[in-house]
Amino acid sequence: MAMKVSATRKNDVLHFYFDGELDEYAAKNVRRRIDAFVDDNASAQSAVFHLTNITFMDSTGIGFFIGRYKKLASYSIPAYFSDVGSEADKVLSLSGLYTVVPKIGAGGGSGAEYAYSESGKRGGNYGDGGRRK
Repeated sequence: MAMKVSATRKNDVLHFYFDGELDEYAAKNVRRRIDAFVDDNASAQSAVFHLTNITFMDSTGIGFFIGRYKKLASYSIPAYFSDVGSEADKVLSLSGLYTVVPKIGAGGGSGAEYAYSESGKRGGNYGDGGRRK
């Protein structure tokens, strides 16, 4: 199954919706499109990767998300995972990637609530009072 990715911007939040297999072939094609979208939306306040429909992900997916994290970080845009399906969750948990790209609640909301903490500083609502685990 080919990887499909859609990208939208809502309330200064970039949303990326993944559907299919994130393998080496798919990562090469999707990387360019996502990076171009990030470049075109560099003023965004946060980004959310929605992974419900990922049916396969291997170590290539880990490298893919590390690269997108670095791309977003170059613009000071924090990244989050949302709606993580069981296949992707296994790989992301074992890799430790959740320590740099936190997993947030299902749905991801409008995303605006993830851009700033109550103190007004960049951070996120991780469902634990704004503290990273």
